[in-house]
Amino acid sequence: MISLSYCNKLLDTGFSIITVGNNKRPNTQWKKYQTEQITKQQLEKNYNIVDSSYIDRDNKEREIKKTEKIGICTGFFDVECIDIDLKVLPSLVLQNEFWNEYISFLRRTILDFDKKTVIYKTLSGGYHILYRCKKIGGNTKLAKLKGYTEAIIETRGIGGYIVVYDDKISENAYHNIKEISELDRDAIINCSLYYDYKEEVKNLDIPQKQSKELQFGDVTPWDDYNQKTNIFDIIGNDFDIVDNLSDKYIIRRIGATSDKSGFVYKNSNCMYLFTTGTIYDNEKLYSPFSAYTKKYHNDNFSLSTSDLYKQGFGSRVVVKPEILDLPIKKDLKDLNFPIEIFPIQVQNYMIECNQTLDSSIEFMGASFLWLLSVIIGNSCKIEVKRGWYSSANIWIACVGKAGLGKTPSINNIIFPLKKINNEEIKRYIKQSSKYEAYEALDKKEKENAEVIKKPIKTQFIVNDVTIEALVELHEENKNSIGVFKDELAGWFKDMNKYRQGSDLEFWLSSWSNQGVTVNRKTAKNSFVESPVIPVLGGIQPSILTQFFTEENKDNGFIDRMLLVFPHLEIEKYNSNEIKEDVYQWYSDFIIDMFQTVKTHLVKYNISDEIEPNICKFSNEAKKEWERIYNKITDLQNSDEESEYFKSMLPKQKDYITRFSLILNILESMQTGEDYLQISKKSILDAEKLSDYFINESKKIKYDSIEKNEVKKVIKANETKSKKEQSLEIFKANPTFKKSEIAEILGISRQLVNKYLKDAKNEY
Repeated sequence: MISLSYCNKLLDTGFSIITVGNNKRPNTQWKKYQTEQITKQQLEKNYNIVDSSYIDRDNKEREIKKTEKIGICTGFFDVECIDIDLKVLPSLVLQNEFWNEYISFLRRTILDFDKKTVIYKTLSGGYHILYRCKKIGGNTKLAKLKGYTEAIIETRGIGGYIVVYDDKISENAYHNIKEISELDRDAIINCSLYYDYKEEVKNLDIPQKQSKELQFGDVTPWDDYNQKTNIFDIIGNDFDIVDNLSDKYIIRRIGATSDKSGFVYKNSNCMYLFTTGTIYDNEKLYSPFSAYTKKYHNDNFSLSTSDLYKQGFGSRVVVKPEILDLPIKKDLKDLNFPIEIFPIQVQNYMIECNQTLDSSIEFMGASFLWLLSVIIGNSCKIEVKRGWYSSANIWIACVGKAGLGKTPSINNIIFPLKKINNEEIKRYIKQSSKYEAYEALDKKEKENAEVIKKPIKTQFIVNDVTIEALVELHEENKNSIGVFKDELAGWFKDMNKYRQGSDLEFWLSSWSNQGVTVNRKTAKNSFVESPVIPVLGGIQPSILTQFFTEENKDNGFIDRMLLVFPHLEIEKYNSNEIKEDVYQWYSDFIIDMFQTVKTHLVKYNISDEIEPNICKFSNEAKKEWERIYNKITDLQNSDEESEYFKSMLPKQKDYITRFSLILNILESMQTGEDYLQISKKSILDAEKLSDYFINESKKIKYDSIEKNEVKKVIKANETKSKKEQSLEIFKANPTFKKSEIAEILGISRQLVNKYLKDAKNEY
């Protein structure tokens, strides 16, 4: 206990002094000393009290506790105390961490803080911070930490008292207490309030009136948005980060005169403001979704939910979409591509594109398979039999002459996926800029800045990319990376740029879903355990036939390509317009499918690798698979089948399993059936696709054989005129198309007709 002499010194300073017993309670009547000082004589008398008792007026015995401590009445002499009660924390380590951060925060906030305040350590390990100010309050609980019931920071002001201790840790002692400004006092209170945990309001983000048109899956748009969005992306233009605590960022409204406006919790990503002057309400917790709703939809949660849902946030209910009321204007039996394997709504969309945009059904159908392959990726595999697994990986080449609309037809199918991919690219660029700016800060600046982690590339469609970059991207985006090239000629030519570790070896391994590694001096070592890299693009037939070599036949590269070679004519201008609701339906359908696979089917194991869902044939489907397998085997063994065409057949056995996997996932999303069991319908539809692609490959190879024969004739007659060469070609193959002769010779069809007509007249 402090000496009586020091007590008198405190009285002389201006404090109101009381005596306290061993239970830290006043041992005499002390209320009047809240507004007046005790005399030195009375203080001495009280100072010397020992344990005793007396009989009160009600004839009851009352105990008087011995004076063991001295107290200071707060409120009197404009004294206020910040009481930091560290014993609420369970360990000394946590107590020290909290105090060091708290006192550092005060020192960063208030100029000359240590010279303006008095700080003593209490017997329980806490601290008292004292000052005098014209503006003080009562006894208030300022901060309670998350998970604790007792306050860790309180004020002792008007109507309160504190015990006087000996362990001074500040420059100033009780007797030379300073008066601080009201601004400094407010800063101390506000700094303390930042440690008060604001309990998250249950169902904070659930819209009061949910739109009846919207249905959500397991992940709602607001939950999905909160998980994917940093709140600073919304409030960054309105607030600056001015300090960085262990669990929160301290923020200040841009242009504000006060030191601080509020904070953002690091864990929950929620904002809380103390001050007004912004569009956001003070003393209210804001998640990213509620902040977005306030800023862009004036607190209308239903509008905000609808807006984010259209942007692709939230999982979709896997239900059969409403069938579009569109008449099928073309007899499907006249189409080579088996469009009937797709849902009727998708068929209708493709036919609408065909009727209004002159898009090729064949190119669109093949592109839709590629799109499904990219979406499914590694999320699902099919177990054909024990030890034989197939992925959804497919390669497709849309073959046609220049000007036949290969790329427009493809884009009419894959545009929703490209839209999602572009958003991912923009997000990465934005986050990379933030990360680079953060990394450029020095250590002190980083302490007061939002921590920015290095972003992960989530781009999943590429065009022109090196093998090194492709593998590195696939390492970060493990489900799939789709390669879409307007012209595949360059991709074909890139196969053998290196004699060792060639691109061809990489692509053959990736097609088989075998792990791929890049070990080159110019790139970091990269490895993808389960590559799914679907390829799609256009190529001209004259260029494609250059790759029908014995080498590519032996290595199986060309037979891995699914070829689409429709007979098309260049169309005149079509004034028909595609219906807006048809276009929008298809876009929503693809985005819904993408989000459903991403949120429901893609699952990661403890090694951060995708753990695929394993699909198996139903009993009925397995019987059909055995039949189809044996049918292809019979073709391989047939003496009637050309050996030139047999090389593609082994790859079709694998492709049928891949087609059945892809189509079964698509079907299950329409019907709600078990996607893990391959249906009979899926395997039969896969057979239709295989038959189609086998015929297309034969068509192109026949075309290639004919052209090679023509070129041989031309070479044998290279010294002759174009007219003579035309006649020699026709003699060698009278069925050869005049348009093809004209193209190879580089003359017009009209001129070829004239040559043939003249020759006929001569004879």
